[in-house]
Amino acid sequence: MSQSTDNVVHDRPPVAKTAAVGLFVLFTVLAGMLGPMQSAVNGRLGADLGDGHLAAIVSFGSGLVLMLVIILPRPSTRRAFLSLPGHLRRGTLPWPNFFAGLCGAVIVLSEGISVGALGVATFQTALISGMVISGVVCDRLGIGVPFKQALSIFRIVGAVLAVVATVLVVSPNFEAPHTLALVILPFVGGLLAGWQPAGNSNIGKLASSMLVSITWNFLVGFVALTAVFLGRVAAGHASFALPDTWWMYLGGPLGLASIALMALLVRRLGLLLLALASTAGQLVGSILIDSLIPGMGAVHVVTVLGALVALFASGIAMIPSRHVRDEATPRQVGSHDGIDPAPEAEEVRS
Repeated sequence: MSQSTDNVVHDRPPVAKTAAVGLFVLFTVLAGMLGPMQSAVNGRLGADLGDGHLAAIVSFGSGLVLMLVIILPRPSTRRAFLSLPGHLRRGTLPWPNFFAGLCGAVIVLSEGISVGALGVATFQTALISGMVISGVVCDRLGIGVPFKQALSIFRIVGAVLAVVATVLVVSPNFEAPHTLALVILPFVGGLLAGWQPAGNSNIGKLASSMLVSITWNFLVGFVALTAVFLGRVAAGHASFALPDTWWMYLGGPLGLASIALMALLVRRLGLLLLALASTAGQLVGSILIDSLIPGMGAVHVVTVLGALVALFASGIAMIPSRHVRDEATPRQVGSHDGIDPAPEAEEVRS
């Protein structure tokens, strides 16, 4: 009898542990709100400068400067960072791994261009919907995960619901073709984001530091955006200016804070619970920002409904399905020279 009682006691999680998990979930929801805050800052920056492209450069530049301040004083991270171009030339990793930062550049660029017209909630819902579809496809193809996963009914439904969520949030703008076209930007950014964590993870393993990987991510995005912008300046289609308001430089640091918090919280919650809680935070934060900050965006009933559908789609698309064995590839899919690209807790998007 006592043995049975002991079993019952041990099968039930202690109240303190349950409360701690709930507290960490709350922290993750709050950390997820940093994403829409970053979108709001970059959207306002794009509107203030009159150029979403330049806003993306300022956002990436602020993040890059902060990361360089962190890694360059340390000899180990400095050496690892400076060695990455050599690894790229030698082909230590497949070259696409070194350019994962371009995905983040697309997302931050779309923030500067489209948030002002779409609102944060519509932007974030379209972004998350694209990421759900991308996640389903990447899992099926084995991109960034140790095993390919079959297209289960849950994953197919999740992908379909992601499209439904996007249609819902843009439905108030069906009579505004220009606004509808802007939704394509965050949706495509979400589609590209599926393979970005795999590239960043591989670079992190190569450099033995995710700090180096994040800095490289910022550098690649900044260089790409700046190169295109200089071409626009040379053609007479753009001019350089900087914002006068201090908080408009916070886009990059907000992205870094989100990445750092997710990296800490994933150890407490695991990837699945972390992803669900952070997605909820992104959607709730988006609606709050649009509702509370004048001029950010209109919140319709279908906007809230679309956000809920996107959250549901994200949840059911994360349900694991059976592994697909690749007979032609005996080792783990995506590994290269002993480097196993384990999925990361949070995509490095800026």
